[in-house]
Order: sequence, then structure tokens, then C-alpha cells
Amino acid sequence: MTLTPARPGTGSDAAAGGAPGAPPGRPRRFTRAVRLAGGRVSFAVRPRVAAVYGGLLAATVVVFAVSLSVGEYAIPLPRVLWALAGEGERLDLFFVRDVRLPRAWVAVLVGAALGIAGAVFQSISRNPLGSPDIIGFTGGASTGAVAVILVFGGSVLQVSLGAVVGGVGTAVVVYLLAFKQGVQGYRLVLVGIGINALLLAVRDYLMTRAELTEAMTAHIWMIGSLNGSGWGEVVAVSIAAAVLVPVVLALGPRLRLMEMGEQSARGLGVPVQGTQVTVMLAASALTGAAIAVSGPISFIALAAPQLVRRLARTNGTALLGAGLMGALLLAVADLIAQQALAPTQLPVGVVTAVIGGSYLIWVLYREWRTGHA
Repeated sequence: MTLTPARPGTGSDAAAGGAPGAPPGRPRRFTRAVRLAGGRVSFAVRPRVAAVYGGLLAATVVVFAVSLSVGEYAIPLPRVLWALAGEGERLDLFFVRDVRLPRAWVAVLVGAALGIAGAVFQSISRNPLGSPDIIGFTGGASTGAVAVILVFGGSVLQVSLGAVVGGVGTAVVVYLLAFKQGVQGYRLVLVGIGINALLLAVRDYLMTRAELTEAMTAHIWMIGSLNGSGWGEVVAVSIAAAVLVPVVLALGPRLRLMEMGEQSARGLGVPVQGTQVTVMLAASALTGAAIAVSGPISFIALAAPQLVRRLARTNGTALLGAGLMGALLLAVADLIAQQALAPTQLPVGVVTAVIGGSYLIWVLYREWRTGHA
């Protein structure tokens, strides 16, 4: 393996997640070209992007380890490691392997899924508000799940299927209504907001017609919580991620080319409409699978892609980085939810709403200070 500096003015920025289609006079960010197999395979690497991604991964591992250690029954980290290896005291084994480990995995997997889905929708819409929370896909998944809970009294598996079907169905409806000689970003966002309002009205109507016990169950689910997460939820979201995330990542280069404009992407041989349909269905199903095990957790899909782009100083689609940021955000939020008012545990959706609302206020303040708002 050899490392050589990439030449200024080449397309390495777009390959590394930089701004595709930057004008010739714009200074290029520093990259390195990595060549493998005697130069037959090569790709560009930006040291800053690699450092940010490595930092996010390391921070997630630290938060993951802390979440296994702290709690009403505190376990020192060395004993956590012994418990993970299947050794140690019986209580250590129970709390680490049966209670805390599956919950920590659900937080990481759901956060990564929402982060990747948010990056996809923001790329397609070319709008920072193009998030499943805003344009109706989260609302569709939650309405599907609530309908299964209230109307059919469904099991966990049936609720999960209802969430996936609701999310994918909403994606199809939004795409068809937003389609007019292609899908424009502003049209997608506006149609999605309208569909989301309709879905919320349907969901609220179902709540008013339900029995008190069923309504309370649905209401608790709608807040978004990881309380009681077990290995069944880990398996469900892992299978969905294993199937859908590779599809989304494989289409990442096409998304970066499409950000240059649909005409330019078509000129480069990208099947724009086919790519849009495929990636929207995959991201919607990923959102539905994540929501099915955790409830509609807000702001992770909205904030994760934007935060990672700010840290890595890149303007292009950063699917992997958004996944890492989403995993870290939800892992931190769940740790706060468990410990902020211990021994009472908050729903993690409350914490993400506070974090997300604070982030939006900061963004608006920053835009106002710089004169862009």
C-alpha cells in the first residue's frame, strides 16, 4: 500500500465526500490517494475525514462501555469485560449480558440507521430539512405501528411490520405526488410536510377512538424509548441494517453525482429516477425498522448528517459519517436518559428532542450572526 498526495484540481474531493462540482477556482481540500495491489486499486482519503470518523467510532465505543458499567447496580469496567467473556458473578452476568448489552446495541444500531436515512433524504432533497422527521416518513411508520397496536392489537412482530409498511408506503405516496419531470428538493419537502400533517391527524384520531389501556400503550411507544429492549430487538434491527445499509452505501457514489444536478448526473450515466426510487425505498424501510423497535425518536436523522459535515468540513453526502454520528448521538442520549433522574428512567425521545431543539436554536443563532437569516 502506498500513499501519495492527490493532485489539486482532480475529482478526489467528490470521491472523499467533498463538494462535487466545485468551480475550478475553488481551493481543493487536502487529500491523499491510497493505492493497493500494485496500483491496480486506488481511492482518495482525506485525513480530516478519516480522523473525524475515527473519533466518532472511538467516542461511541467509550459511551458503549460506560453504558454497560453505570447504573443502580454499578459494575467496574474490568468486571464488565469478564462478564462479556462469560465469567464473573451471576449478577454481573445478568445486568451486563441480559439487560444493558442489548439496550446499548439497540441504541447504536437505531442511531446509525436513522443517521444514514437522514443523510439519504437530505441528499435527495438537497435541503437540510429533508429528514424523515420532517417529510413524513417517520410519521408514516409511526402511524402504521399505532394502527396495528390500536386496531389489531398486534404483537411486536406485527407492530414492526406495520411500521415498515407505513414508512415505505408513505415514501411511495410522497414520491409520486412530488414527481413532476423529476423530483425537486423543495417539492419533496413541501409534499412531505403536508403528508406528515395528514398522517398525524389519522394517528390522533385513532388515539381518540382507542380504549384507555391501548391508548396509553401507543402513547408511551410514540414518545420513543429503549426501555425494555432485548435481544429480539437487536436481531430485528440488525437484520434490517444488514440488508438495507449495503444497498444505500452502494448507491452513495450516485447520490454524490446527483448533487451536481440531475442533468449533469444523467450525462455521467446515472439513472436518476431509478436511483431515487431505490434509495428512498431502502432508506424508508430502514427508518421503519428502526422506529419499530424504539418508537419515533426525533432529531437524530435531522442533526446527524449536518453535524458530521460540519466536523469533517465536507459538503457532499457522508452516509458512513452520518451513521457513526447517529450512533453516537443516540448512545449518549440513552445514557443521559438512564442516569439524569436515576433511578427513574426517561424516554430517550425526550432527551433527543431537547438535544435536537438546542441544535436548531444554535443553527438559527449562527445564521443570524453571520447575516444569512
